Amino acid sequence: MSLKNGLRILDLLASEGEGAGLVAIAEALSLPRSTCHRVLTELVESGYVRQLVDHGRYILTMRMTSNGLEFLSLTGIADIAQPIIERLAAQTAGLVRLSLVDCDAIIWVGRADGQRTGFRYDPDMGHAAQLSCTSTGHAWLMTMTDEQAASLVLKQGFGQPNEFGPNAPTTLKALLGFLHAARVRGYAMIDEVFAPRMAAVAVPVVSGSRCVGVISLAAPRVRLTAKKIHEFSGLMLEAANELAQLSNMAGFPSRPPLGKG
Repeated sequence: MSLKNGLRILDLLASEGEGAGLVAIAEALSLPRSTCHRVLTELVESGYVRQLVDHGRYILTMRMTSNGLEFLSLTGIADIAQPIIERLAAQTAGLVRLSLVDCDAIIWVGRADGQRTGFRYDPDMGHAAQLSCTSTGHAWLMTMTDEQAASLVLKQGFGQPNEFGPNAPTTLKALLGFLHAARVRGYAMIDEVFAPRMAAVAVPVVSGSRCVGVISLAAPRVRLTAKKIHEFSGLMLEAANELAQLSNMAGFPSRPPLGKG
């Protein structure tokens, strides 16, 4: 029970950039304050959480991030992928991101920005993609059956409509329409779905018989038009195939837990 509560607290604090107080954490997780305090004390002693002296709030340390980056470096996938996504970013002048499948989620783990000036847009690295309304999520889901895709989306939820773009699907029927179109094209594309005034395209990285990751490209919709998306899709599919071949040679898909999906 202590471990489970500790993990729940870590998950909560991961979404609280400025930290949270004992009372707020206990109430959010429906924990007795004494239990919450005991677990927080253990997390502080273990180096995963620190308490801000001035405010009394608890905040994550960089230990989890450090552990994750260390593991990612051991897989070799980051070193393999970075030159590929940097090349793609230069060719498209957009934000190119790599995400990796991790059990029932797909996590953004790498990026390359081909737009050196002007407006920039970049969701936080290390976060799980929202499956229902990101090109990354759609590109992963398109490799599954409708039943498998629906199960994962319902588990994660659709979120609140005002959190995403005006064209974000809010029902399974609408989402499956996106996925069916993506399967026909061979890649996922969205327009003002994840965020207003933004467009994106994504392709799955398939090694063997399963999807191990996704490469996505995002930019303002005035630059990333449907015509441009179709033009860039060939470059992205080539990059995905290249990464799949290289990661397969490196033995990445067989290394748990990433790529387990």
